Amino acid sequence: MNAHPDARPIVIVGAGMAAYSLARELRKRDQRRALLLVASDAGHSYAKPMLSNAIALGKGAQQLVAHSAAAMAAQLGAGVRTHTRVSAIDSAARTLATDGGETIGYAKLVLALGAQPIRLALEGDGAAAVLSVNHLDDYAELRARLERAGAAARVVILGAGLIGCEFADDLAAGGHQVTLVDPQPRPLAALAAPALSNGLAAAWRERGITLRLGTTAARVDRDGAALAVTLADASVLAADLVISAVGLRPRLALAQAAGLATARGIVVDAYGRTSAGDIYALGDCAEYSTAGGSVVLPYVAPLLTAARAIAATLAGQPTPLAVKPDAVIVKTPSYRLALAPPPPGTAGTWVERDDGERIVARFIDQLGALRGFGLSAPTAALRASLLAEL
Repeated sequence: MNAHPDARPIVIVGAGMAAYSLARELRKRDQRRALLLVASDAGHSYAKPMLSNAIALGKGAQQLVAHSAAAMAAQLGAGVRTHTRVSAIDSAARTLATDGGETIGYAKLVLALGAQPIRLALEGDGAAAVLSVNHLDDYAELRARLERAGAAARVVILGAGLIGCEFADDLAAGGHQVTLVDPQPRPLAALAAPALSNGLAAAWRERGITLRLGTTAARVDRDGAALAVTLADASVLAADLVISAVGLRPRLALAQAAGLATARGIVVDAYGRTSAGDIYALGDCAEYSTAGGSVVLPYVAPLLTAARAIAATLAGQPTPLAVKPDAVIVKTPSYRLALAPPPPGTAGTWVERDDGERIVARFIDQLGALRGFGLSAPTAALRASLLAEL
């Protein structure tokens, strides 16, 4: 097989779902181009969404690994550099500097940097023990702590958004005692209609999940082998484990240091290009331009859409990103939900209907247009019908 005329590789920084999805899509279109993935970790291929529903299934961290870095390298006909952190980008020279002092040249560069957990400013000598689960290694630590705590561990989760709710449902199904803390008056308040949030809360009462809403955690102190979580209302929760699930923030430091345009995420154009023409970004770190404005979309569907389009562009067929609204399937088996929330800041009203089988909630803006929706007990057909209306 002849080498591609451009000797420098396409380099992807990252080895998560976004990076490997892009690499697979690129290989469908171009088997010749040199391809290199640079991973700061072990480079395992795994489905990150599984992290928040694997406890009830009894799966350890290694059971979530689909392929090792070596297996992915062989499958893709690519290099996968593991435990290598990129420290700087020189967009003029088209080179990367690594923390090991190596310089890597690239023909095109794709940033698939992901997002990092937002850390709460908690007081107390136990604050450093609060765990965020955003990576396979974090999940391994979670499993280890639960095993040390034993059956029916007392788990306090800070944050009742998407990830916090998924972990709460999963941990309760795994036999643990879960308390969920959030400043909002209901779970999933930023994403779901009130009737759907209330339906989830009612289902959780049947499972023994405790909700502490309208308050926040102020401090975490060590209490022997356990932890004591003091809330803003001065009440104290005893815990064997505290999980922070208050949200994620796109990883921007590398892009900002290179002078790339950033806002909430790394700003990309209709083709996934950053403000430096030979550099692209996708996944949780990217900020996409859509009909509803610029948005960060930390979900699987837009990630796969962007991967297909960027791969086609890199293979010589410029293809715009057709990032469309989609419904998020919330992994809460206690009360199944599909949510397509309205764009932030959209003025309007939730219109809810309970037909006895499911709740259908539509968010109607001031012009009478559907701007978002939510379903309990969702079906694929109804979800598709509502998406077509958006």
